[in-house]
Parts: sequence; C-alpha cells; structure tokens
Amino acid sequence: MHEMSYISRMVALAIDVAKENNAKSVKSIVVQIGKTSGVMPYYMYKYYPEAAKGTILEDAELVCEEVPVKALCEECGSEYYPSSENRYLCTACGGRKAHIIEGKGVTLKNIVIEDI
Repeated sequence: MHEMSYISRMVALAIDVAKENNAKSVKSIVVQIGKTSGVMPYYMYKYYPEAAKGTILEDAELVCEEVPVKALCEECGSEYYPSSENRYLCTACGGRKAHIIEGKGVTLKNIVIEDI
C-alpha cells in the first residue's frame, strides 16, 4: 500500500509545477517507476483518482512508464541491463560487482499543462 504515498507525492509535485507555471489545467502527468522500486503501476493508477480529487489534476491523465534496471560494472565500467539470460553478470566482462544506476526510484518525468 506504499503506492498511495508515492502517488500522493507525485500529485503534490505536479501541482507545484502547475502552479509555478500558472497552469489553467493539466492534461497529463508522466511518472517513471523503476523495476526495482517495489512500486506497482496498477496501484498507482488505482489510487490516482483519489489523490488528485479536488485538485488541478482531477481530470488529468496519469501515465506510468516502467524503467528497466541498468547497472554499472565496478570491474570494467560498462553499463548494462542485467537479466536472467546473462545471469545478471556484466555483458562486457562477466563481472559480478555492479551497482544499479537506473530503475530503482519513482520520478515525476513530465507534466503537460494548458496556460490558456
């Protein structure tokens, strides 16, 4: 149920952006969800109408984009997409040490506003 806190935060951020840009209405917001974030897009869509109710976002569309996991190999410096096919090893050198550089957070990517 932590999705409710994430969608509430995304709605608050989008409202702030809309206000800063003197928006009259918001058409859509785009949220990126990392594959390792533990956040389920299904629940973001489910809780969005309640989180946006009574705000400038009430009629705006929510678009969730899943971001794949991207890793940086600590052994050779290559960036790669770990998968079960490559046993999560670096595709360049076969190294086992890496850290995730994409695909772990929830981010407000875009907001489409109308200022007319």
